[in-house]
Amino acid sequence: MSRKGYLILTFIFLIVGGVSYFSAHAEKMKPSENVDIKQPTPTEKSVDVSICYSCHGIIKNLHTSGKHIEINCSHCHRGLEKHPGAPIPANRPVTDTSWEACGQCHKEQYGSFMKGSYHRPARDEKSRLTNRAPNPFWDKLMMGHGFTIEHALTRPHPWMLIDHLIVDRAYGGRFQGKNGWQYIFEKGRAWDVLVDRYPDSNEHKPFIPQSAAAANPVCLQCKSQDHILDWAYMGDPGKGAKWSRTSNVVELARTLQHGANCFHCHDPHAAKPRIVRDALIDSLTGPDKDTLWHKDSGRTQINLLEMGMRGYVRKIALLERYDTKLQCGQCHVEYTCNPGYDLKNPDTSKYTVTMEDSRTNHIPYKEVFDLYDHYVNKISFLDFRHALTGGLLWKAQHSESETFYNSKHSGAGAGCNDCHVPKIKDMETGKVYTSHVPLTPKVQLKETCLKCHSEWTEEMAKYAIDSIKAYTKGRMRKAEFWLSELIDKIVEAKKEGIDNEAIKKAQDQHLRAHILWEWWTAENSDGFHNPEAARESLTRSIDESQKGIAILNAAMEKKK
Repeated sequence: MSRKGYLILTFIFLIVGGVSYFSAHAEKMKPSENVDIKQPTPTEKSVDVSICYSCHGIIKNLHTSGKHIEINCSHCHRGLEKHPGAPIPANRPVTDTSWEACGQCHKEQYGSFMKGSYHRPARDEKSRLTNRAPNPFWDKLMMGHGFTIEHALTRPHPWMLIDHLIVDRAYGGRFQGKNGWQYIFEKGRAWDVLVDRYPDSNEHKPFIPQSAAAANPVCLQCKSQDHILDWAYMGDPGKGAKWSRTSNVVELARTLQHGANCFHCHDPHAAKPRIVRDALIDSLTGPDKDTLWHKDSGRTQINLLEMGMRGYVRKIALLERYDTKLQCGQCHVEYTCNPGYDLKNPDTSKYTVTMEDSRTNHIPYKEVFDLYDHYVNKISFLDFRHALTGGLLWKAQHSESETFYNSKHSGAGAGCNDCHVPKIKDMETGKVYTSHVPLTPKVQLKETCLKCHSEWTEEMAKYAIDSIKAYTKGRMRKAEFWLSELIDKIVEAKKEGIDNEAIKKAQDQHLRAHILWEWWTAENSDGFHNPEAARESLTRSIDESQKGIAILNAAMEKKK
């Protein structure tokens, strides 16, 4: 056979083999159906709830007001028989924070939650060319921040805590999979999957090359609420709680097991929607009445409750109805969770805002166009110093809730649940329930997009999603180019000895342009959640960068 004929035959075999492979594995590419569900936690002997009510009045009001009224306290609390009248905390009951505590009754929701999904690779870097910010721009634009070590895309909630603990920028590489890379298939309790390679050290530092120790107790507040009873409101130190913003993060992390606890969003006593994330509650109830929620005339009302009998304040907020903008917005939101710089403090050689400061646990809950004023003029806080320009910059977190808030989909009445955890039917029982495995609509188009866009085919829906994302990523690339040009111009101007006033003006333009760009690299939809805002923000970022370059060009021309 000739070389040409051999190549043609090989090509045919590859095509046929590829089709056969994908046909055979099509089901495996969908959310996994083979779920390893742990057996529900066995309940203890029922107790007389009136004894519990006699001390826990708030709990009584919650428990008697909702669907869980028939659920005995022993369902979620252990050691109750020793508790009444016994010394505290020696005989304080143990609270079951596991998923199984709810899964005993809510089997369909629990089963879907634990399925997970393999539609997105583990540790898929956002800085890759095919995603949000291509190299070399990402590392250059974020130079000086730990996210240049590793900035990975999200996976479903069963991996939420696990993925946080193992990321190279967080704990210096000390936490690794017990079975190496096999951990990517293992869901469940964090310390059934991971191991601490340095168990005798509580020191928070890099242990392997190209890693960072950037984690702190505040950034764990979204990943898990296993410690909810031992954390004072806002994580204030010195309030008597076991853990605070200033605690050793390694010691705290070792005590956590569950990512995205059910009780993040569902009150276990009243069986009603709620939020527990303290910084969001503080944003909605604090003195700043300029949040997206406050501006919304149709906003979901909240009922703020002070909880706990442990000598320190804890708070939850019950919602009048399910509102995923707030419930998902406990974590999918822009927030400050780290030390930084006070712009009013002239000493910028070190962090002047430490973890003792409440600004290190803060959610603005505002849209991207209000952030410069909020961080610079209202709370005087920025996150890091850029390694090339020397200017202070802001670091975005995952701002899905605020981005979606004023979008067309939100205005039409859609919520995060409609696209990511839709209602589905159990084909065996016929029961309709809310799926609890958060997925992109692209892998469940019939249950999401086509419910409203009935005139579309699945191909058309995917085409619409991809088109919006492609346009937004194109704008990101342009914004990144001009940010890079501005950074180079600032470096050049400094070398030429341009006066400090012009440099400061250019650095301020850099900050403005950076905020308008970086919001969309942290937000996980490539602009799909609000394409109009994405376009305006990114084009304005380009303008701000170009203004900064013009300032320095004029100063350099004047010096000649």
